[in-house]
Amino acid sequence: MVVLALDIGATKFAVGVVDPDYTVHSVRRAAVAVDDPWAVCRELLLAVAGDNEVRAVGIGSAGPVDVPAGVTRPLNFPRWRDGFPIVDRVRSVFPGAAVRFAIDGACLVLAEHRVGALRGLDNGLALTVSSGVGGGVLADGRVLRGRTGNAGHIGHIIVPGDETPCACGGFGCVEAVAGGMSTVRWARAQGWTGATGIELAQAARDGEPVAVAAMARAGTALGRAVCSAAALLDVDRVVIGGGFADSGEPLWGPLRAAVDRHAGLEFIDALHVSLSTLPEGATLVGAGVLAIDEVAWAERG
Repeated sequence: MVVLALDIGATKFAVGVVDPDYTVHSVRRAAVAVDDPWAVCRELLLAVAGDNEVRAVGIGSAGPVDVPAGVTRPLNFPRWRDGFPIVDRVRSVFPGAAVRFAIDGACLVLAEHRVGALRGLDNGLALTVSSGVGGGVLADGRVLRGRTGNAGHIGHIIVPGDETPCACGGFGCVEAVAGGMSTVRWARAQGWTGATGIELAQAARDGEPVAVAAMARAGTALGRAVCSAAALLDVDRVVIGGGFADSGEPLWGPLRAAVDRHAGLEFIDALHVSLSTLPEGATLVGAGVLAIDEVAWAERG
C-alpha cells in the first residue's frame, strides 16, 4: 500500500509517494494541459501509484478552492475556473483511498510546521512566492482553514497605491505585483528583454537598472503584505519559499527594508522573516502531511 501527495500548481502538477516521516519520493511532474488538465493529472497519479494499492491521497491546490465541496478553481486553469470536482475525480481513480484536500497555502504551512521553520511554534505565517503568491496561517497550533478553505490567501492582500490588474478580477493584489510571472511582465513592459524570473533575478544581481527596479517593486510589495498580515494575525515569524523567493538580495533587500519600515507595532517590532529551507516541493510535502495524518487518524479508530 502507498500514500500519495498531489500538488496542483499554477503551471504544473506534481505527484509523489509519501512515507510516514513525511518524506516524499518517486516524484513526477507534468505541465498543465490547457485543453484537458484532468487527463494529465490522472495519468500522473496512475504512473506514480504503479501496481500499488493506494491507501490515501493528499491534495494541495492553487486557489481559490471550495474544500467542503471538494472543488478547485485555480485562476490559471481556464477549463477549471468555474469549478472542478477534484476530490470526486481522485476517488474515481482510487476508489478505496481516503482523500484529503486543502489549498496549497495550508499545505505549505503544514509542511513548515511539521518539518520546517515553524516546527515547535504555535503561531506563524508561511508564504510561497513563485509564479504567483500564496500563503497559509498557523494560529494557536492549528492551520486556519476558513469558511471555504481559502484562509491565508495572502496573494490577494492589496498593495497600497497600486492598480495592477489581477487575474482574480481585482486590482493591486500582491500576487499581481510581486508574483514571478507578474514581475517579469512588468519588467518587459519597461523594456527588459529576458523571459523568466530566474533571468530577471540574475539581471538584477548584475545591476541591470530595469531588473533592479522590478525586483525592488516586488520585494517592497511583499514586505508590506507580510507586515499587514503579521499585524492582523499577531505573529512574529514568517517563512517564505518558492522559486521566485530564491532570487537573493535584489528581492530580499527591499523586502527587509519594507518590513523594517512598517513593522512598527510593539507586538511585531521583532518580526522575523526568513527564506524557507524546505525544497521547492514544500506544498507537496504538506499534501503528504494531510494524507499521512488521515491514515494515522484511521488507525487510531
